[in-house]
Amino acid sequence: MGKIAFLFAGQGAQYAGMGASLKECSPAAAKVFRMAETIRPGTEKQCFSGSEEELRETKNTQPCVFTVALAAAEALKERGITPNACAGFSLGEVCALTFSGAFSQEKGIRLVCRRGELMQEAAEKHPGAMAAVLKLPNEEVEKLCSSFSEIWPVNYNCPGQLVVAGNPAQMPDFCKAVEAAGGKARPLAVGGGFHTPYMQEASAAFLKILEDGEFSVNLPEIPVYANKTARLYGDPDENETLAELLSAQIQNPVRWQEIMERLLAEGFDCFIELGPGKTLTGFGKRLIKGHEAKLLHVEDEKSLNETLAALGVQ
Repeated sequence: MGKIAFLFAGQGAQYAGMGASLKECSPAAAKVFRMAETIRPGTEKQCFSGSEEELRETKNTQPCVFTVALAAAEALKERGITPNACAGFSLGEVCALTFSGAFSQEKGIRLVCRRGELMQEAAEKHPGAMAAVLKLPNEEVEKLCSSFSEIWPVNYNCPGQLVVAGNPAQMPDFCKAVEAAGGKARPLAVGGGFHTPYMQEASAAFLKILEDGEFSVNLPEIPVYANKTARLYGDPDENETLAELLSAQIQNPVRWQEIMERLLAEGFDCFIELGPGKTLTGFGKRLIKGHEAKLLHVEDEKSLNETLAALGVQ
């Protein structure tokens, strides 16, 4: 077994029933769900039987996805699988930090609840739209964005896929510009313009919470890569505090491609996505080309057993 990275899912891949079989098959996962239910009653019901509309609300999505992803990680840890480093996509970064010891589990879910509420409030105050741009170099997408006053690149996912966000009134013309440039633009069904200046108030409010003594961010015991910089939390060349890094990512782009390229350059050869869906695994297929690396995922009992088998754990 080489160097393992745990990758924690972000919002967008949630579905009714997520995490139910994990709770049944893993005592460690069940403990995470009990903790979440104690802090936020109704979390289990939303995960296991919530409606699509209910689960799409950011204030619900974030704690539910957080709980499932953390339960998946603890189910692996219970079987002796621990990572050499962690990263999380947007919301998943809070989960990565929680698993890595920057917060207790109880503080982690309370923080995620506040983060989801703040981001939903900001989205309702400043409505936004998002679209995935395919088949164009990042530099060309950035250039197209610069010709619109309120369209920004926000998720650098993998080669040939960059998500943009911004003003709903400008998005149709932006999508036409993408098509004219030879690319493809796919509007995303999301609740706001996340990782843009529209989230500035949410970011500032979240920083205040993180700087409160009750929620102070500890240096992770397992290395965690930051969305905003693609560098480690605690990097000696980093000028921002841990709290500033985590709060700033709400209104700044997610540099996922750069994080994965850095992990590969540092010799990581096993990537395990944790949480609902296989979005990060999909990005990974584009990113690991030319590398001897495994892509695995855990979201339910079946995928847990498949991952353990792939890692040689009986």
